[in-house]
Amino acid sequence: MEVKKIESIIEAILFTMGDSVEVSKIAKAIEHDTETTRKIIRNMMDRYKEEDRGICILELEDSFQMCTKKEMYEYLIRIAKQPRRYTLTDVVLETLSIIAYKQPVTRQEIEKIRGVKSDHAVNKLIEYNLVEEVGRLDVPGRPILFGTTEEFLRRFSVQSVDELPGIAPEKVEDFKAEAEDEIQLKLNL
Repeated sequence: MEVKKIESIIEAILFTMGDSVEVSKIAKAIEHDTETTRKIIRNMMDRYKEEDRGICILELEDSFQMCTKKEMYEYLIRIAKQPRRYTLTDVVLETLSIIAYKQPVTRQEIEKIRGVKSDHAVNKLIEYNLVEEVGRLDVPGRPILFGTTEEFLRRFSVQSVDELPGIAPEKVEDFKAEAEDEIQLKLNL
């Protein structure tokens, strides 16, 4: 089968599915191995960029998804009456950061880190489809473990959580100093 035909098939699959599709499933559909399939899709991604198309293909861990380029959002607003926009408050962002970096994590662990109840923030993140239940901890009570979703990867333009920025070593030292000062303050009371 010629490359143009294969690309057309991949484009049809990604367009029709709407959500991400695992590269192994695409490979099976076009009757090629996963590495060849991945190369074909990455070539398509490059060509879409070069041609400045209104759509793009995102790579999300071991899958691909066709979507609209971010730069087209303002034009879509003109068509859609009210686009879905979420407000990520500082509390929600803080909770999301904890989940993204510590996943899988329980609500209790989140609350221990934040020092306050986090029910509302976690529920908002679930509502926004940025966080989901990824399992249960094998201890009494079997608390829910939370992790990020593909939507999180999409929204923050990363292929995997491994691409999240690390914390600068000097910041870690600042955090340790703040924590020690806080502990000392509590001991003095």
